[in-house]
Amino acid sequence: MSATRRAAVLGSPIAHSLSPVLHRAAYTALGLENWSYDRFEVDEAGLPGFVAGLDGSWAGLSLTMPLKRAIIPLLDEISDTAASVEAVNTVVLREDGRRVGDNTDIPGMIAALRERGVEKVESAAILGAGATASSALAALARICGGPVTAYVRSEARAEEMRGWGERLGVDVRTADWGSAAEAFASPLVIATTPAGTTDDLAPAVPDAPGTLFDVLYHPWPTPLAAAWSDRGGKVLGGLDLLVHQAVLQVEQMTGRSPAPLAAMRAAGERALDER
Repeated sequence: MSATRRAAVLGSPIAHSLSPVLHRAAYTALGLENWSYDRFEVDEAGLPGFVAGLDGSWAGLSLTMPLKRAIIPLLDEISDTAASVEAVNTVVLREDGRRVGDNTDIPGMIAALRERGVEKVESAAILGAGATASSALAALARICGGPVTAYVRSEARAEEMRGWGERLGVDVRTADWGSAAEAFASPLVIATTPAGTTDDLAPAVPDAPGTLFDVLYHPWPTPLAAAWSDRGGKVLGGLDLLVHQAVLQVEQMTGRSPAPLAAMRAAGERALDER
């Protein structure tokens, strides 16, 4: 019988996380009977103690807010992808004791778009300027050949997004949130704002829009996503991002590839249907 292996997602609040559903579905499909995946309510103050208490049975951690930056000083190394946005959402605990951080949100977003046939765009728009927006910019650095316009609510946020653009090598232009409906002319729009923020924009969706990637997943569809789909546009949601970033986490933590994307997505859909 193989040794028990553990993994978990940490954050605060954490009760809503779908990560256990997705990872456990992967373990079942892969026949990893001795693997477990849990969730722990951990804030920034409690993170160092939690990490220090991990023993050799632990294979990895998933990190959500507010821990994606707080984890970095506790690691032995981080990937270039994670360093590019100063955010780690994945920690692999190596057999030699080293703690290695990565960011699977960025390649997860790219993989989700590729699955839907979006591999390159000439321009794009981002709604919002929070932590997810910087990951979106990092993804666009790899697939967008032209400018990215970020629609934000303040000059401070605009300056922050321009700074991320310079760091990531993206031509970022900023516009006031009041003109956010202009984003819908872009071939790709990534909405990174909290629930309810874009609801008033739904009536402004044009006929035959391009692709919308709305990172929310509950409740789904959002009014914006529903309007987009009704007008013939391609829509991706937060579950697409969650599943694709979790696929990469499972592969890194277990060493098994490919991870069972279809089984993980089906488990996530069932869990959301039950909410």
